[in-house]
Amino acid sequence: MTPLLLASVNGARNAVDGPAVPMSPADLAESALAAVAAGAGEVLVHPRTPCGRESLSPRVVGPVLAAMRGAGVHVPLSVPAGIAAEPDPAGRLERVRSWTVLPDRAVVHFGEPGAGELAQALLARGVAVDAVVPLGGPAGPEPMARFLAWPVREPGLVRLVAELAAADPALVAGLRGLPPVAVLVYGREAAAWPVLRLAARCGTGARTGAGDVLHLPDGRPARSNAELVAAARDVVAASRQPVTASREPAPAGAAAPGTTASNR
Repeated sequence: MTPLLLASVNGARNAVDGPAVPMSPADLAESALAAVAAGAGEVLVHPRTPCGRESLSPRVVGPVLAAMRGAGVHVPLSVPAGIAAEPDPAGRLERVRSWTVLPDRAVVHFGEPGAGELAQALLARGVAVDAVVPLGGPAGPEPMARFLAWPVREPGLVRLVAELAAADPALVAGLRGLPPVAVLVYGREAAAWPVLRLAARCGTGARTGAGDVLHLPDGRPARSNAELVAAARDVVAASRQPVTASREPAPAGAAAPGTTASNR
């Protein structure tokens, strides 16, 4: 089975980052449609106010999701629920509890304060959670420790999203003993394509898009999210070979990366 490929269509970018980054709800919908046609199975979008500020307001999140679904984007849609959109942890909780149009998933960064409570509030509303944990970078082990301390009561609605600073197979191998949730790994900028190749070899979900990288594997500037997704599909097809860096079996009862409690 081909691993999931998620398209991050705009991320923290803005208009100065070039034509590959969609900004308005209409442009986001058009870009997402093209990314799905190119092979994306999910779409991550950062809703913004007309002045370009990220926001968790229901008056911003709702219209973006409605525009994308109304345009025919029928794959799962996710939005970030983080500091960039609302610095105050209590404010983030208030915002997600006030949403009138719900995303399918929401991204919660476990390196940020209040992550566990925010994730639980999202699950209570029926919104699945992407728990982001950076690995191999300056954040150190604390975000992973926070995730492990948070009781995963609904593993079918939680996915561990590991942001890798480099394509190190040992980082992915270290995820084997974690709670039985699905796993997606990704990198940004220079790490984006090497990490995507690693994800393909390990069989985890992967992520690409203008939110993470603005160049193609050969270094050329990407013209669109669809072009990035198409390139990612080619990379996945060429890279799906077993990783030999770690041959240790998974601990008893642990799920392999990319599986859930229901499909082990």
